[in-house]
Amino acid sequence: MCASDHTHQWMLCPQCDLMTQLPVIHPGSKASCPRCHTTLVSNWIEPRKRPTGYVIAALFMLLLANLFPFVNMQVAGLSSQITLMQIPQVMVSENYSSLATLFLLLVQAVPAFCMVAILLLVNQVRMPSGLRRWMARILFQLKSWGMAEIFLAGVLVSFVKLMAYGDIGIGNSFVPWCLFCMLQLRAFQCVDRRWLWQRVTPMPPLPVKPVAGISGLRQGVRSCRCCTAILPVDQLHCSRCGTAGHARRKHSLQWTLALLITSLVLYIPANLMPIMVTEALGNQINSTIMAGVILLWSDGSYPVALVIFIASIMVPTLKMIAIGWLCWDAQGYGRHDGEKMHLIYEVVEFVGRWSMIDVFVIAVLSALVRMGRLMSIYPAQGALLFAMVVILTMFAAMTFDPRLTWDRVREKSLKEPSVDGK
Repeated sequence: MCASDHTHQWMLCPQCDLMTQLPVIHPGSKASCPRCHTTLVSNWIEPRKRPTGYVIAALFMLLLANLFPFVNMQVAGLSSQITLMQIPQVMVSENYSSLATLFLLLVQAVPAFCMVAILLLVNQVRMPSGLRRWMARILFQLKSWGMAEIFLAGVLVSFVKLMAYGDIGIGNSFVPWCLFCMLQLRAFQCVDRRWLWQRVTPMPPLPVKPVAGISGLRQGVRSCRCCTAILPVDQLHCSRCGTAGHARRKHSLQWTLALLITSLVLYIPANLMPIMVTEALGNQINSTIMAGVILLWSDGSYPVALVIFIASIMVPTLKMIAIGWLCWDAQGYGRHDGEKMHLIYEVVEFVGRWSMIDVFVIAVLSALVRMGRLMSIYPAQGALLFAMVVILTMFAAMTFDPRLTWDRVREKSLKEPSVDGK
């Protein structure tokens, strides 16, 4: 091992594997990778007090949001109101326990767990070291799966859909939920992964003397994808956090393509089968995703129709095309434009979650519109298939290793002749 007092000054970019010597980062500033411009480290002002305040406020808002009615509706003298916890109960009563589980996990449990984990870790609450490391590992793995703000967007879309049928009102818990969504996002934003792991356990010594501007693979080292520690390339388990890993994600392209093909197979019936059943005056109307978009457009709700079309039709389609393109380029068939492919990867990672809007719209409509034969809305099989498509494409993006793209860029640059022909 290379004993050094400057271990914390070196970092391998998690996206392109470039060895970078971090400069002195002043409070309120951040350091980015010079090659792919990924943010490496952020130095927040008051890095402990800020997330602590946001988390405490967020958890209080979450408690309030679950205590009171969320939204209500009045149609022809009949009224209906729901709380957040009634939404999964309705889906269970309609034999859609899988959708209820997704709602509880993605909208309630995951954001709440992440807030509690941040509170305990940034304040270094005394606990077993193994539990502390486990909590830090799980925190960043679950970060992408919290969908409280996406559910809020689905609620707003459902309001527009229901305005044509009756009067829609918000309950006492609606504003606390909006505040919870903003506060939990801000709390996550104020927690830097590298800073947090320094409070959990110290960085291991560098295995070699690092050279800036060269990939870790060429120097015989790799980065832990969880805690950013620099490890020997043949060390499978991180000595800092215990996470297993390789220099490149094992069978990354095979896993990504398998998940992509599976999501594509499910995407076809998800669009052809009804995602929602509307029962009005004894008549049943089956609605597919595209039928809902057309209905909103014909009713004059052009912005909402565009949101649903983009989130539920365009984004999943383009995301699957983009993931396939990334795999094709990483296998050596593209033009090896690292910056362009990295931008595509970042967009794919960011927008994939938002396709769940339509699923949450159905959850809200199914729970709120329960007025017997006058009007009732039920989820259908297409909603579950579409949710599986979104989840599988998210897994596909996570299993893809973006460093493979930059490996191909380096291979191409090594093969090309120099300007003087040597």
